[in-house]
Amino acid sequence: MFIVFNKQKIYSYLVALSTVVALFIIAATFGNKAGELIQTMSQSKLVPIYNVQTDEPKVAFTMNCAWNADDIDSILATLEKHKVHITFFMVGDWVDKYPEAVKKISDAGHEIANHSDGHKHVNELSLEENEKEISMCSDKIKKITGKPTTLYRGPYGEYNNTVIQAAENQKHVTIQWSLDILTTVYKENLKSLNC
Repeated sequence: MFIVFNKQKIYSYLVALSTVVALFIIAATFGNKAGELIQTMSQSKLVPIYNVQTDEPKVAFTMNCAWNADDIDSILATLEKHKVHITFFMVGDWVDKYPEAVKKISDAGHEIANHSDGHKHVNELSLEENEKEISMCSDKIKKITGKPTTLYRGPYGEYNNTVIQAAENQKHVTIQWSLDILTTVYKENLKSLNC
């Protein structure tokens, strides 16, 4: 059996060997801090919470309040009838238009969370602009309910490292969803129509 080395193969082996040697040098030089240095060098992607593992038979329902408040009384009545509490993610503009709905939801014992102030495409905003969107909405909600918000969901389900970092800077945890009922219902309707 013959082993054939060409320039390309030798170059590939040298690069791989150099990488391993560099990692050993970093580990020897920085000790326990090596992992932090390598993590920083790789720029990890931040992700929101989609679900939480639990042994309890629980489901977390959320609703975004961004457009109108026509069904709030009906929704609250249905939730009360079934003794269910959910989290309402509210946009600051919506809070401005429907403060009485915000108060009703809060008084009914539901959690109120932050969905930005103006329902903008947050992935296109700077860190400071995202922080402002979150703080303005939170201030509006707190003025009505007396309680600060601690959960945040970006409009359109958008998020990136800047969005999540802005939420963390504003002491909010970024939450997504694992099942979108509107999309699910839409797909089921298409199936029933044989589309």
